[in-house]
Amino acid sequence: MTDVDPPVSPIGRALFVPGADALVVADVHLGRGADSRIEAPIDDGADVRERLTSLLERTEPTTVVVAGDLLHSFGRLPRGLEADLAALENCVADTGADLVVTPGNHDTMLESVFDGETTPEYRLADGETVVCHGHERPALEADRYVVGHDHPALAVEGRKHPCFLYGPAAYEGTDVVMVPAFTTLAAGATVNGMAAPDFQSPLVTDADAFHPAVWDDSSAEPLWFPPLGECRRLL
Repeated sequence: MTDVDPPVSPIGRALFVPGADALVVADVHLGRGADSRIEAPIDDGADVRERLTSLLERTEPTTVVVAGDLLHSFGRLPRGLEADLAALENCVADTGADLVVTPGNHDTMLESVFDGETTPEYRLADGETVVCHGHERPALEADRYVVGHDHPALAVEGRKHPCFLYGPAAYEGTDVVMVPAFTTLAAGATVNGMAAPDFQSPLVTDADAFHPAVWDDSSAEPLWFPPLGECRRLL
């Protein structure tokens, strides 16, 4: 492990930003289970709600931001999606938090089922952090960008774990934090051997400089690793 102290707090598959009292999740891909076309699809809506509710209880944020790909399907609305989305909205509203969605590349049908606040990029209350999906270069200037999109995962001793990536001054002199996919149905992109061109997000310009972190349930803390450039020699 290594000593990394970013001004944000990974928790589970989400990110808490204390200075903005905000919880960020990315790549929820709601409806992916129903869209799998298997006979007994996984109830991903209930799984997402249960884990999100737990995080809301632990962090008590005033704002919840979805960093893109709230939905999974591009071209149709799977059966049960609207009910799952309404239930997700209700679990956030029940805590008194505001829900904001920064649409991702999968969210082509979002406006047909979601009438809450959406914006391509959202500046958090700390004034320093901008949340966006990360599939395009951001227009807003920030000290820190929080993104999703790539579904990062780190392979450790033969097991793949969803991971966070923290790149100090990684994008035009600003920090970048990449959040793992919130859905448990995404296999994740193994970042161990990935170089910048292998990432889909244009905010990753030097993959070797990003520190990965894996959430450890037993200690309820993130385990930070050396930058990827060094990790490749260690893992």
